[in-house]
Amino acid sequence: MGREVCRGVLHDPELELAGAVDVRSVGADIGDLIGERPVGLRVTEDLRRCLETGQASVVVDFTNSQACMGNARLAVRFGLNLVIGTTGMSTREIDELHTLAEEQEVGILLAPNFALGAVLMMHFAQIAARYFPQVEIIEMHHDQKLDAPSGTALKTAELILSARGEAPGAKVQEQERLAGCRGGNYEGVRIHSLRLPGFVAHQKVVFGGNGQTLSIQHDSLSRESFIPGVLLAIKEVGRLRGLVYGLENILNL
Repeated sequence: MGREVCRGVLHDPELELAGAVDVRSVGADIGDLIGERPVGLRVTEDLRRCLETGQASVVVDFTNSQACMGNARLAVRFGLNLVIGTTGMSTREIDELHTLAEEQEVGILLAPNFALGAVLMMHFAQIAARYFPQVEIIEMHHDQKLDAPSGTALKTAELILSARGEAPGAKVQEQERLAGCRGGNYEGVRIHSLRLPGFVAHQKVVFGGNGQTLSIQHDSLSRESFIPGVLLAIKEVGRLRGLVYGLENILNL
């Protein structure tokens, strides 16, 4: 994702890439990393040194939940806005991000998914939940993804719950012959997570009703699918104050 974000920023006439931080590619020219001509910017492992140049106005974080909080604390001390695509954040960490943004009067956009199609999928699922209260979510990701369920699945469940209200009662008393085979239960919404090579990021929301089903599915076939949403977030986050959770908040849905 870091490489794709760098490529997207470099090709956007409204944006300028100020630097890149990674612990595995230190010293490499960013252009070489993305398979293009050298651009004269080299990867560093020191975020503080990168920010001290004073050239950045937005920090984009696609790391992991352990590294993200340290990066966020440092970025807001410099008065910089943040776009965060890191998933697996705890409620406590999200609350801290909210506090940091409020105290430092910066904007933080945290999104579980930057693919515009995925955001629309969640939006349509929220609408459908008013008419089809029985629903389950199947999310499918590559086998290197660490957290389960995905942030997108959890966000989808939250939107469904906000639309349908109280979960419908169980039709039968289920008996799981293998623990967990019915998936995770998020306040009455079942979530099933697949982790297999060949996937990138996919989700299907399946609604059931009398004599019919409704499936809403989104497929990211490559990481390029996330870049238009990331670029939009970079351009819009400077207008925000505080923490905003979800790309849909800047799409006027």
